[in-house]
Amino acid sequence: MKFQFDNSYARSLPGFYTRGQADSVPAPQLIRLNRPLAAELNLDPDALDSPLGAQIFSGNQPPDDADVLAQAYAGHQFGHFVPQLGDGRAVLYGEVIDRLGQRRDIQLKGSGRTPFSRGGDGKAAVGPVLREYIIGEAMHALGIPTTRALAAVTTGQPIFRNAMLPGAVLTRVAASHIRVGTFQFFAARQDTTKVRQLADYAIDRHYPGLAASPHNKYLDFLTSVCASQATLIARWMHVGFIHGVMNTDNMTISGETIDYGPCAFMEAYRPTTVFSSIDHNGRYAYEEQPAIARWNLARFAECLLPLLHDDDKTAVQLAVHAVNHFTDTYFATWFSGMRAKLGLSDPPAQDDLNLVNSFLALLEQNHADYTNAFRDLTRQEEIPYLADWLPHWRARRPNRAAMDAINPLYIARNHKVEEALAAASDNQNYAPFEQLLTVLADPFTERPSLEAYAQPAPPSNTPYKTFCGT
Repeated sequence: MKFQFDNSYARSLPGFYTRGQADSVPAPQLIRLNRPLAAELNLDPDALDSPLGAQIFSGNQPPDDADVLAQAYAGHQFGHFVPQLGDGRAVLYGEVIDRLGQRRDIQLKGSGRTPFSRGGDGKAAVGPVLREYIIGEAMHALGIPTTRALAAVTTGQPIFRNAMLPGAVLTRVAASHIRVGTFQFFAARQDTTKVRQLADYAIDRHYPGLAASPHNKYLDFLTSVCASQATLIARWMHVGFIHGVMNTDNMTISGETIDYGPCAFMEAYRPTTVFSSIDHNGRYAYEEQPAIARWNLARFAECLLPLLHDDDKTAVQLAVHAVNHFTDTYFATWFSGMRAKLGLSDPPAQDDLNLVNSFLALLEQNHADYTNAFRDLTRQEEIPYLADWLPHWRARRPNRAAMDAINPLYIARNHKVEEALAAASDNQNYAPFEQLLTVLADPFTERPSLEAYAQPAPPSNTPYKTFCGT
């Protein structure tokens, strides 16, 4: 079967990857095909929602025009630089042009060992595969730029982690898989030619308007990536999303969210919240995400220094100036979004920032559920812990209908995600997974009989911990 791939990465960037194949698996079965996404990619959902689709998405039968490869990259992991990481359990099938004319990668994740596996088996269990499917679709429905799942299959091959688990493969779609770490791989080897080659390719693919920049296109490129990431992280903060492992190899140049490992949505508002079981020092806590993103972008800027100016001191000054714009863009996006979440009208009032900050402080003091707190403002006349705050808010004449249109009622509640994953992994029961996807596809509209999906986890489910799932 042909996908009409147009594989520009393979064609334009030799030396940035190794070619290979996915491992064959004994008995692939399709758990779910994302039919709307398949249609969006100009693929045939009916042909792929089939045993043939299971063969394709397991890696057993790559499309006829696939050019299977594993991409090279490096990265700072929890602040420590690793000069060679790369796709250790993923292979890129190729790129398609979607119905909007946009180029999209199609990648298999959990498809077996590659030259970058570093001793791992390259496999994935069904739980982490379905977690990435769920969270990616939840983020998409919330309007947050994200990679998405095209398909999930079981392999019929158990894998060992702490116990024997059913194996699975995720098919992931991304604007591209170019990361800050991709640039770091070549910058660490002082290969300025390849850094320039990658920058030119990324500009052409993601920021084509910069190609004819009358100024320094590489400086404009750095500034644009900083802006896209600032906007992305602000939108994470608006919905209480915690990525959990914001390493530089998990930050895309396109500005999409990628790699849903130990991620989760915050329930009780606590800025220091950490869910990842391996984040012992809170490096990637909710409140640290803007600062970590800026830190990652400084590492990206270091890669581009030779392209910014021939004089080292001038190059550093230009880079610092560009990265400093992250803070301004982040705050402007975050503040605008928080005002919208509270239904505040334009133009901003002088006291709006204090109104936002005092609201958040009251949520923290009262362990209030972050998501429900915004919906409660439109549903309840009196909220005891907000009694002193509410008159100031009402004086701003908030637009409550507009609030309900942007404040989700349904998020990927951690206990509901775990219920779906456990049912799938332990009993091959995918009904809770399917139901959760249905709920999350329309997060803003209240629907009868779905009250349980809007409720925080019971106390017995806290504290909640997540794992990378590798």
